[in-house]
Amino acid sequence: MKVAIVTESYPPDVNGVAHCAWQTAVHLARRGHRPLVVAPAPPPGTRTSADGPAPVVHVPSLPLPGYPQVRVALPSRRLGAALSAHRPDVVHLAGPFVLGVRGVAAAARMGVPTVAVYQTDLAGYARTYLGAGEGAAWRRICSVHTAADLTLAPSTVSARELADRGVPRVRLWPRGVDTGRFDPALRDERLRRALAPGGEVLVGYVGRLAPEKRVDLLAGAAALPGVRTVVIGDGPSGPALRQAMPGALFLGRRTGDDLARLFASLDVFVHTGPFETFCQTVQEAQAGGVPVIAPASGGPLDLVEQGRTGLLVPPGDADAVTEAVRTLAADPALRARLARAGRAAVAGRTWEAVGDRLLEYYAETLDARAARLGAAA
Repeated sequence: MKVAIVTESYPPDVNGVAHCAWQTAVHLARRGHRPLVVAPAPPPGTRTSADGPAPVVHVPSLPLPGYPQVRVALPSRRLGAALSAHRPDVVHLAGPFVLGVRGVAAAARMGVPTVAVYQTDLAGYARTYLGAGEGAAWRRICSVHTAADLTLAPSTVSARELADRGVPRVRLWPRGVDTGRFDPALRDERLRRALAPGGEVLVGYVGRLAPEKRVDLLAGAAALPGVRTVVIGDGPSGPALRQAMPGALFLGRRTGDDLARLFASLDVFVHTGPFETFCQTVQEAQAGGVPVIAPASGGPLDLVEQGRTGLLVPPGDADAVTEAVRTLAADPALRARLARAGRAAVAGRTWEAVGDRLLEYYAETLDARAARLGAAA
């Protein structure tokens, strides 16, 4: 099968859309299919890997004003030319909003079915960054997903919200996690002594440092005695967060085995963003054997069972975050119990299993398209 992955982001970008698109291409190639990736071009001078799982066609792009780490695709004929040359059986739209809209239109002209993967709460971002535009964002989201043959939502909350807004043909497709890379065995006592020389409880956040992630909610926890807060990631909120949490360690962006070692060396992982359609870092922390604290909203509701695989707190509640950290910092036995249950919960959520489910969705979409054409004939 030939699949064109039209994605709003792709490595070397570091975010959920980019990582999922990469894993999709890897799985397709591993199963003997022929993926092609179309993505916004990275910044000029960026080094990209030539040995990825699929050829990549880069569409001209510009940085998002105020957030240069995010690139927005410009109008270009490269998308249509790439699809025409590849002649895909299915067009996979990863987080469609700008480039994905053009991908839907190009696939429709070619008579090729589309599978659209909902990944980003852009309406929530519009509310956070602009204080307006939430309705316009939802209209755009609903338009592109309604035009697709199938929409895949990463969590039950996302699936329900899309269906409630009138998007048809919505199915659940969660994300996988590399349980070989993220492993409790990577816990590094030398690293822990370097990060917390006084033997403090290590509390970590991993992700973008941006307003919608609400990392500022960690300020109270960072001030707790006996706690050392570690912030891993970069983004436009970095300078303000350093001022708000002078005692925290900011390690910048980390990836690969280095990130996995940091995860496993934490005592508590806290995610603070309320707009997660899934929340991959929660799964990675659980795979690394770390108890998690997350907001009781969006994707984390599927990933964290309150009191068994982690702790859920009201979204946006700084006091609740602080109290949850205080509770886990004071109770090593509870941390260990949550960590064991969290690791067990993600044991079967491999990218291989998730990728094979995606192939089943492709097959269902192709069969449904063929049935409709047959009925019309």
